Amino acid sequence: MSGTIGYLGPPGTFSEEALIAWIGADQAACERAYPSIEDCFDAVASGEVHEALVPIENAIEGGVSQTLDQLIAHGGGIVIRGEVIHPIHHHLIGAPGSRPDGVTRVISHPHATAQCARWLRAELAGVPVEPALSTADAVRTAVGGASGAAAVGNRRAAEIYGGEILAEDIMDAADNRTRFAVIGSEEIVSTAAGPWTTSIICGIARDRPGALLSILQEFALRAINLTRLESRPARTGLGRYVFFIDAEGNRNRDLPLQAALAAIEDGGIAHVTSLGSYPASAPPRE
Repeated sequence: MSGTIGYLGPPGTFSEEALIAWIGADQAACERAYPSIEDCFDAVASGEVHEALVPIENAIEGGVSQTLDQLIAHGGGIVIRGEVIHPIHHHLIGAPGSRPDGVTRVISHPHATAQCARWLRAELAGVPVEPALSTADAVRTAVGGASGAAAVGNRRAAEIYGGEILAEDIMDAADNRTRFAVIGSEEIVSTAAGPWTTSIICGIARDRPGALLSILQEFALRAINLTRLESRPARTGLGRYVFFIDAEGNRNRDLPLQAALAAIEDGGIAHVTSLGSYPASAPPRE
């Protein structure tokens, strides 16, 4: 089934960059941008789009809380159908003719400025940092705003909004990548060969010592490799958490993985919410 793809916009975000890398520039130009991650989820839930591309994890900052919280809120009604791993290059962008020593404020999405925190402290010490809804919005504001404004964003945003790159590759880690999730309302049901990832949310059935260990042991006993484990508030009370787990394998095909998930659920260790099995994406070569 095919249909419109949503993404975290506006044009010029890293989400759009990843979308272009995934489906090509011509096709990406036909897809639909949304102003927030929550709007992307709402568009999928309502059927306005078939799928949406949203950031879920960054190599420096870790999990993207808005995406994880939306997956919790939808309770398995929205799943992961694929992933795109995309390299992230942050640049300092200003209006044409501006200079780095003339920057009086920096604008960007909080995740972007956090990924460049060391550079900003060293090169623009004392310059205030202001939040924006996206890196693309930040570039658009900086280029069209008052003198002295600069943004942290990507090269495509600079091209789209007429900005000038004042400093290149200012991210603190050279190997900075973001994992984007392709979300939809239907799981992929396939037994195709190749590396797959299965994502689940585990909610501890009863708070007791060793509860998380009991979950992890079911995978370890069957030699299943876990590629991600992260906790998030369950949003049902202070001190209550759920665990996001990514495991290697396809729950529609691999018997050891099926057995591990059944043991967790049927044994009353935790409630398992399936987020789907999907082809694993290898990091791209630069």
